[in-house]
Amino acid sequence: MSLVETERRDHLLLITLNRPDKRNAVDRALADALDEALNLLDDDDDLWCGVLTGNGAVFCAGSDLQANGDYVTERGGEYGIIRRHRRTPLIAALQGAALGGGLEIALACDLIVASRTAVLGLPEVKRGLIPTCAGLFRGPRALPLNMATELALTGEPITAERAAAFGLVNRVSEPDRVLDDAIALAESICANGPLAVRLALGVITAYVGSDDDLGFALTDEAKATVYDSADRAEGVAAFFEKRAPQWSGR
Repeated sequence: MSLVETERRDHLLLITLNRPDKRNAVDRALADALDEALNLLDDDDDLWCGVLTGNGAVFCAGSDLQANGDYVTERGGEYGIIRRHRRTPLIAALQGAALGGGLEIALACDLIVASRTAVLGLPEVKRGLIPTCAGLFRGPRALPLNMATELALTGEPITAERAAAFGLVNRVSEPDRVLDDAIALAESICANGPLAVRLALGVITAYVGSDDDLGFALTDEAKATVYDSADRAEGVAAFFEKRAPQWSGR
């Protein structure tokens, strides 16, 4: 079984995260497999758009905590996608929850189609952690500041319909239509001149991503502090022990 499956449909590449027993959480092997699939999408001139989805009830639950941060690839950064400089449009098709790093993967895509039953959130603070894969600065780009701040500080998810109302999700679909609607959106992109599409995407991503280096630097600084904290150790332990954490604020 491949951890990431790919299927070519004319000029479209369908990429599926395939670790449903772990809610498609990302470890070293999954990151490498996703990196390989995205390399194919960007390096093959005959591929004009990609759709990224997940197998099972959850799009992606983010990091596999047992991976201990070992999911960075040379070309794509975290998860094989977060720091990737892509030239080919990529649509996230969220058939289920996109939480933590799962939402950050969706934010690294260009468009989002989500099931009406999907939820999106950044629950890291509930474990004494912070989002470290660009959610703290890509979130405020995609959402109003107050909404992005609510996600980051409460750790509570929002529905796909609420995310669409704030502009984060492009289209909300019925659960059995998510992938079909994402593919239809991709096909509408593939109907256009591929060079023009890549150039347009390049201008947009270069413009909105001009402050990414600062965002990553600030995130890395905060990450170093939180990862040395007693709260982080307690939050992770409580998660695995399935109990409420006892915070110390240190």
